[in-house]
This record gives sequence, structure tokens and C-alpha cells, in this order.
Amino acid sequence: MTAQPTTDRLLKPENLIGRTRLGDSEYRSVVRLLNWLGRVRAADVAHPRVRLWGVPAFYALGGIPALVRAAQDSGPAFVLMLAVTAGYTVPLLWRRQRPALVFTVLVVLSEACLFLRVDSGSSATQLVALLNLGRFGPPGQLAVGVVYNLLQTFVSIAFFNGLKGSDRGASTPVLAFLAVVAILSMAALGLAGKLVNAYIEALQEHAVRLERERDQRAQLAAATERARVAREMHDILGHTLAVIVGLAGGAAGLAETKPKRGADTLRIIAESGRGALAELRRLLAVIHDDEPGDTPLAPQPGLADLGALMDRVRAAGPAAALRLEGELIGLAQGLQLAVYRIVQEALTNTLKHAAPNTTVEVTVAADPEAVHVTVEDTGPHRSPGAADQGKGLVGMRERAALYGGQVAAGPNSRGGWTVRALLVPTPTAPDLTERHPA
Repeated sequence: MTAQPTTDRLLKPENLIGRTRLGDSEYRSVVRLLNWLGRVRAADVAHPRVRLWGVPAFYALGGIPALVRAAQDSGPAFVLMLAVTAGYTVPLLWRRQRPALVFTVLVVLSEACLFLRVDSGSSATQLVALLNLGRFGPPGQLAVGVVYNLLQTFVSIAFFNGLKGSDRGASTPVLAFLAVVAILSMAALGLAGKLVNAYIEALQEHAVRLERERDQRAQLAAATERARVAREMHDILGHTLAVIVGLAGGAAGLAETKPKRGADTLRIIAESGRGALAELRRLLAVIHDDEPGDTPLAPQPGLADLGALMDRVRAAGPAAALRLEGELIGLAQGLQLAVYRIVQEALTNTLKHAAPNTTVEVTVAADPEAVHVTVEDTGPHRSPGAADQGKGLVGMRERAALYGGQVAAGPNSRGGWTVRALLVPTPTAPDLTERHPA
């Protein structure tokens, strides 16, 4: 599981949607604005009680002058003003959870204050309730709240600010204009806050989805790489160990009767082991991302290396022959590697079951449409069930499938075993040797 993305990382340019629809300057402006909003939102999430209590406290401070005047007049007036100030500010503590209820309570309280001609400096909290109604309530409730506030504003100005003959009538249009601007601004800010929250949540979901897809792709790539490495190690070590086992069995018999021949065989075993160890080190160096200078790298084997492969098989005992037909020089390196590994695995199986008089013939023929590989030995006889076990035949089939081909294996009329493979020169899958030249 991945960690929840932070707001700053989600608002990076590479994680935003629709970049191509904006110019560079507009895009940078949008990024800066969203980064600022993201930091404000992150601070608010990190310290929720600061704004929760800070807003009611700020508007309560606005009611202090009215409380001081009421205290100078009489005790009951002070108590009434204190109750009105608390009624305007305390409900704001639930402005997010119950925006419609808080707005209704403040509307009722403001109507009561208008009826009683009580003027409190905290009455502006009704605009805060309208703002939160836009942020957390449905659009229909916001529309009702805006209409009601506009009507209430005009009524209060008309009947309590001297619209009919008062000496303050000249300032009435200005007050009405400012009130309308304040109401519409709060409603617009509420809607903008809702849109920003929705956009940030969409960015978070998009970033989480991208991270999940990236992790899945990484896991799939790791599994593919493990399968490739396992197949390479099986091909390299399986063939070499089969040669070593065959040579060691012969060397044991030659140690007493023909010491020089036995010594030569032991040297071949040592060379085969060193070669396998060098290939294994190169493969492990690639796995561990070693620096290229730490371990010398060698090219992957191809058709030109089939001769050396046949020499190792002959050294292990069986008589081996190789025939190359058609235009083989221009084949892709990945296709040559697949042919080499298929031949190598088939010869490894021959060595595992070889008899003293076993012979094996390898044929690689290329035509414009396909490459045909045939490995045929003279026995001894093997049952089809035994040959299907292990990773050898599976690995050959996987390599052939990379090039749209197939592999068939079974007993032949000469008492031995035949492996036939067909590969198409144009690969149907990515060439792994191009991605992993080492």
C-alpha cells in the first residue's frame, strides 16, 4: 500500500489534468493559486480547531462595543445583548456539520433583533452562515438563502434606516449596494470553495490511481524480470552442469587407464565451470544494478556461438553435428538468442539422457517467413511424460512464443528424441535483449 499523497505533491504540474488547454503563463498562475489553496487547506486540516473557534471569537469581539453600551444603560439590557451576541456566534461552531440549521437559527435570531430593534455588532455572522451554506450545502439551499438575505436587507434598510424621509436617506442606496455585494460575494466564495474542494479531491483520487497503476506496472515488470532471469539461469547452469556431469563420469573411468586423457577432461570441466560462473556473475551484476565498469559485460550468444556449444557437447561424449541453412546472418539479435537458447536446452536434455553411442544432429534453417530449428538425437528412448516435466520445455515454448512461434517435442523413429521449433523473424513481443543488452 502506498502512503496518502500530500496536497503539495498532488498539485505539482505533472499531476494536474488538462495542461494542454492552458498557456504556460495561465498554467503557472493556476498552479500557484492551487498550491496556495492547497497549503491553506492542509493547514486547516492539520489544525481544525483554530478556524473552528477563531471565527466565532472574531465576531464575538465585534459585539463588545454593543455590550459596553448596554452595560452602561442597565443590567437587563446587558443580559439581553450578551444573549444576542452568544446567539450570533455560538451556532457557528456547527457551521460545517449543519450549515442549513445554523443559517436558519441565525435568520430567526436576526428577525427577532429587527423586531426588538436590537443592534449587535455580531450580526454579520449571517454572512458566514451563508458562506458555509454554499460550501457544504446543496445549491438549492444556497439559492434560497441568497434570496432571503436580499429581501431581508431591503426590508431592514427600508423600514429601519430612514428610507422614507430620514436624514440618512441619502446613504441608503450605498448601504443597499454594499449589502448586495456582500451577500453575492459570500455566496460566490461558498460555491468557489466547494468547487476547489471537489477539484482537490479529484486530483487526490487521480494521483492515488496513478500511483496504484505505477505500483502495479512495477510489480508486473519485476515479475517479468524475475521470470527472464530464472530462464537465463536455468539455460546457462542447466546446460553447463549437464556437460560437467557427463565429463566427470568419463574422467572417473579415465583417471587410472588413461591419465592424460582424464586430465584433459578435467580441464574441460574447469573451463566449463569458469564460463558458467562468469555468465552467472554478469547476470547477477545486471540484477543488482552494478556499475558497468565493475563487471565486464559480454554480448548475448547468437548463431555464431552454436559451434562452440556443439564442441562442449562433443567433449561430454555424444557425437554432435550442426547444419545451418538459409540466410541466417541478418537475423535480429533477440531472435538469434532465442534460437541459441532453444538449441542449448534441447542439447541439455540430450546430455541428461545420453548413452555411450548417442548421436545428436542440430539443424537451423531460415526462409523469408520463419526460422526452423530441429534437434534430433538417437536415444535412449524417453517417455513423453518425463520430458514435459521441469522448466526446460516451458522455457523453450516461452522463447518461441516471443516470436510468434511454437515448440513441439517427442520421440522419433531412431529411438531417441526430437525437438522442433518454429520462430517468425518479425517479433510479436518486445525484444528483451534490446532492453537488457548485458
